[in-house]
Amino acid sequence: MRSSKYFIAIRILLVLLFAVSAVFYPQLPDRLASHWNAAGEADGYSSKFWGLFMLPLIATVLALLLILIPRLDPLKTNIEKFKGSYYQFIVAFLIFFLYIQALTIVFNLGYTFNMTLFLMPAFAVLFYFVGTMVGKAKRNYFIGIRTPWTLASDTVWDKTHALGAKLFKIAAGISLIGILFGQYAVWFMLVSVLIAAITTIIYSYIIFQREGKPRAASQ
Repeated sequence: MRSSKYFIAIRILLVLLFAVSAVFYPQLPDRLASHWNAAGEADGYSSKFWGLFMLPLIATVLALLLILIPRLDPLKTNIEKFKGSYYQFIVAFLIFFLYIQALTIVFNLGYTFNMTLFLMPAFAVLFYFVGTMVGKAKRNYFIGIRTPWTLASDTVWDKTHALGAKLFKIAAGISLIGILFGQYAVWFMLVSVLIAAITTIIYSYIIFQREGKPRAASQ
């Protein structure tokens, strides 16, 4: 898929986020459940307007920021090398937001379900796309596992991101397994992602020391 097609998909998803909110606005109560605890029970509420349109607004700002990032990075030529995976992630990210918005609307229409358990598959898919993008990412200042050691060396960057790709995909699988453990599902997700992040940071330092503190490749 060419970049232009990704941009079209991004626009469509953003329009859908606002359109779905507008369509269901008259059918929903004035006070909406907008936050759920680890057990999947509603424990926070907001007005109907913010309950329906806060997520689309946040998604729009984040999408614009993510699209702008490659143009600001001094190593933008490196980002060009994995822009397909990067734009796929943005699309997956917006689908994730649309899914959350759909769950929120359905819940507030009176259909009771465990929100946490329904969110876990979406987090799993998102983590998988993160792993895919991380595995293809080239050295830059905004996207990927950015530590002092990965930014200092292409070799350290590549090896760290190869490991990170595997760990985030494993985290995706663990998040799915967590569904079997009810209210503890969210901890399977959080702990697996935290371990993946910490491991890659430590690994980047170890590789940097092992490689003899290599110099960064020429920009």
